[in-house]
This record gives sequence, structure tokens and C-alpha cells, in this order.
Amino acid sequence: MLQILANPTYRHLFLAQVIALIGTGLATVALGLLAYDLAGAEAGAVLGTALAIKMIAYVGVAPVAAAFAERLPRRAMLVCLDLVRAAVALLLPFVTEIWQVYVLIFVLQSASAAFTPTFQATIPDVLPDEKEYTRALSLSRLAYDLESVASPMLAAALLSLIDFHSLFSGTVIGFLASAAFVVTVVLPSPKAPERRGIYDRTTRGLRIYLATPRLRGLLALNLAVSAAGSMVIVNTVVLVQAEFGLTQRATALALAAFGGGSMIAALLLPRLLDRTADRLAMFSGAAILPIGLFIGAFVPSFVWLVPLWLVIGLGYSLTQTPSGRLLRRSSRPEDRPALFAAQFALSHACWLITYPLAGWLGATAGLPATFATLGVIAAAAIVAAARLWPAHDPDEIEHVHHDLEESHPHIAGAVRVDSGHKHVHVFVIDSHHPDWPAER
Repeated sequence: MLQILANPTYRHLFLAQVIALIGTGLATVALGLLAYDLAGAEAGAVLGTALAIKMIAYVGVAPVAAAFAERLPRRAMLVCLDLVRAAVALLLPFVTEIWQVYVLIFVLQSASAAFTPTFQATIPDVLPDEKEYTRALSLSRLAYDLESVASPMLAAALLSLIDFHSLFSGTVIGFLASAAFVVTVVLPSPKAPERRGIYDRTTRGLRIYLATPRLRGLLALNLAVSAAGSMVIVNTVVLVQAEFGLTQRATALALAAFGGGSMIAALLLPRLLDRTADRLAMFSGAAILPIGLFIGAFVPSFVWLVPLWLVIGLGYSLTQTPSGRLLRRSSRPEDRPALFAAQFALSHACWLITYPLAGWLGATAGLPATFATLGVIAAAAIVAAARLWPAHDPDEIEHVHHDLEESHPHIAGAVRVDSGHKHVHVFVIDSHHPDWPAER
């Protein structure tokens, strides 16, 4: 897996990602402490609102940002967004009112909503070989999982030496270092897309996404992933400390088990996907999620919770990590930023549903009912995904063009039929192919 770091462009981009993730992790810890400093016992409400603002920014801003991203140099855009994020982190220690936190969080997360899909869409162009790209996806998943473990530990160590306001300095340094690494590389520039209006550019990624059967299936799998992930993220502390009467350290251990399962899957996936189709691997992982949730309704103790969280983490990563391969397979290079932005927005829309549902049900109906409800949602999502994403899903599809002129270069070599021109090639939704061919 680490061999792909021999590619200097990818190595610098990966280092930019890791450093920015550590900075973001430090900011997450510092933000919780800042919320308590400003709101005291109401800190949970402040953090919950900040999380909702984050998701709203992700869902609403990403497609709009992608519409402008296709007209801008990617390197310059990524560097500017890192600088915006650094500027916001620099201001956070000086806020004195809760509303100021909300405004700055919206700006910070809006910049992230523009940065992340653009960054993700760049990697397939840097690593055009599918095996190398698969290893990059697994390495990225490992980075996210390691950050969730390393950042709180680093924050705890730093807090023994400095106050929490100074943690934001680590975030500033992280974003500035990320920008510095991006500056050092030359990023490939996809072919410039044809001129389109702002509405067409804003909605293009969503239209490609929803017109592609395998991506409609991916959207349903996103819902299954968010149902299981929300239960873990929102209710682990309730299970461990309220139900089992254990300490914060036990909560951290349970969350580490979930991250450990995800890391195991990330390590296994490159070899697995060399031999197994994406669909089979993703559905195998997804099947674990509702089963784990239904078992969770009866989990009797912490000793059983830890291995359950590890297994759910394994299914979570198996389902989620290959999604970049589907997006790459389903788009032309010039449409990738828009399509990755659509995945970013739609997947976070799923979390926007399941996060509050996990919290509200846990508080009002109890944890067993929450496990069961989210398990039903995950199971229904998998059934929907199986119907939306056909098992027979070839890259090359025979289709007929009815509306292209005889001299159009796209149909050069096509066979003339009564209703148009028929040919076979790798099929993706684009200007010449606005609809998916009907199955024969």
C-alpha cells in the first residue's frame, strides 16, 4: 500500500491531507472546550448546533463550489481554501459570543465543503492506474481512522502544557502546512468542460449521480453507513457511561475499537478489490451493519460492546471506502469535481437525517429501540441499493443515439439502424448520454 507514496505528487497531497486532518482533530477538541467555556452546562446544545451547521454547509455548499471549481485552477483553489480555513481557526480563540462560533464554523465548514471534493477528485487524475488509486483510497481511510485516535491523544498531551485556546494554533499550522504541500506540486488539468450556465454547472454532479444506477445504489448504501455510524458516534458515550456505568477511558476504548475495525478493512481492501468486484465487496460490508445494529439491541455489557463495535467498523469501511472507485468509473475527468461534490453533499444529507434521529430516539425511546430502528433503516437501505444497482453492471454498454447528426464525431464508426446510430463504448452520463440505456 505504501508503495504509492513513491509518486511525489501523491505523496505531497497525502501529507497535506494528514496534516490538515490532525489540525482539524485538534480544533474539534478545542471547540468542545470553547463551547463549555462559553455556555457551561449548555455546551452540548452549542456543539449540536455547530454539528448541524457543519452538515448544512456540506450539503448546500459543495455542489455550488464545484460549479465554480471547474473554471478555476485546482492548485490555486485548494491553497486559497486552506488559507481561509487557517484564518477562521486563527479567529476562533478570540470569540466571546456563541453566535460568533456559529458564523465561524459555517465559514470553516463551507471552505471544507469546497476543498474536500476538489481534493478527492484530483487523486484519480494523479493516480490513473486503478490498482494504485484503490491503494490511495485505503491509505486515505487509514489516515481518517488514525486521526480519530491520534488527535485526541495529541490534544491531551498538549493540554498538559498549554490552555485550550492554544490548540487552535495547531489547527492554523495544519492548514498552512497543507497549503504549503499543495503549492509544491503540479496538478494535472482535465480537459476544459464546455461552457455551461451556472444552474447547469451547479446541478450537473447531482444529475450525473442520480442518472447512474450504480451511484443510486451507492446513495442507498450511504444511508446504511450513516445509520450504523450515527449509532456509534452519538450513543457510545451513553451506552458506556450511562448504561454500563464506566469511565471516559472506556468510552475512548469503545470508539477506538470501531476505528480499529475500520482500519482492518482499509488494510484488507486493496487485495480484496484486486480479486472481487466493488459491488460484492460493498454489499458484503453493508450486510454487517444492520446485523450488528440488531445484535446491539441486546448487548449486555461493555465486554460484548467492544467486539461488536469492531465488527461494525469493519463493515462501515468495507462499504464506504470503495465509493471513490465508483465515482471515478462513472464520470469523465472534467466532470469528477462535480460528481465528487454530489457524493459529498448527498452522503452528508444522510448523516443529517441519522445523526439527530440517533440522538432523539436514544433520549426518548431508549437505546434498544434506537438500535432496532436504525437497523431497520440500514436493512431497508441495502434492499433498495440491491434494486437500484443491478448485479450485471458492465463498463461498456451498447446504446443507440437518436439525436446526433450523421457527421457528429462521436458516432464515427457507429452502425446505422432505423432509429439512429448504434455503437458500444465505456458508458458514463455526459452531454451526449443524458440518460442510462434501458436494460435489454
